[in-house]
Amino acid sequence: MTNSLDTEQKQNSDTRRIGIAFCILGRPEAVLLARGAEFDFAVVDMEHGPLGMDALGQVATAGLAANFPVWARVGGPRSGDLARVFDCGATGLIVPHVDSVAEAREIVRACRFAPLGGRSIPGPIPTLDYALLSALDFCDQADRAVSIAAMIESAAGLEAVDEIAAVDGIDMLVIGTNDLADGLGLRGQVEHATVLAAFGRIAGAAARHGKEFGVMGLPPHLIASHAPGATLIVATNDTNLLVGGGAQEVARLRS
Repeated sequence: MTNSLDTEQKQNSDTRRIGIAFCILGRPEAVLLARGAEFDFAVVDMEHGPLGMDALGQVATAGLAANFPVWARVGGPRSGDLARVFDCGATGLIVPHVDSVAEAREIVRACRFAPLGGRSIPGPIPTLDYALLSALDFCDQADRAVSIAAMIESAAGLEAVDEIAAVDGIDMLVIGTNDLADGLGLRGQVEHATVLAAFGRIAGAAARHGKEFGVMGLPPHLIASHAPGATLIVATNDTNLLVGGGAQEVARLRS
C-alpha cells in the first residue's frame, strides 16, 4: 500500500529539476557540459567566486540557444544586478539572504514591470530573441518568461517566511542549507532536529502561498527527510565535482 508521503515524493520526482551551480565555469561550453551530464538547469553563482555579468551573459545566451535554463544568483537583495540578469538572458533569479518582507517587496519592485513592480523597460533582450515588440507586449512576455526565488537562510528570514512567501511576484522559496544551519546557531549540523523543523516550516509556507520550493547545498541523502516536496534542487557545483571526482580518480590510480 502506498502512503501519502510516497505519493508526494513520486509526484515531486516527476516534476523535480536538478541543477548545477557554476562558480568558476563562465564560458558557453559549460552549458553543454551540464546538459551532457543530464542536469536540468544551471545557476551562474555571482554571490561567491569570480563570475560576473559578462560570464552570465555568455552562459545564459548559450542556454537559450540550447533550450537549457540558466538562472543567476546575485549577491543579495540590494544587488544592482537584480533586473539586469534578466536583461542579459537569465530565465531565473535566486536572491540570497532575504530576511524580511520589505526586502522581498524591493526585489519584486526591481524585477517586475508595473503595475506589480517598477522595473525599467530595456531594449530588445535575448530571452525574447531580441524581438522588436511594443512596450505592452514586451513587458507582458518578459515578465512571464522569468522566475524569482527568495533564499531563506537566517533566523530572521525563517521568522518572516510566511510574509515573504505571500509577496506577489516571488515565485519560489529556496533554502541555503549551510547558511540556514549557521544562522540558527548550528553550523555544520544540517541533520539537527531544529534545522529539519526549519525546512518543514519553509516548505509549508511555500505550499500555503502557492509558491515552489527549492534547496541548495543539501546532501542527497537528506532530500527525502528534509525536502521531499522540493521541485528545484541545486545538487552540486563545478568546484565540488572537480575536486571530489579528481580526488577519487587519483585515489584509484594510487591504490
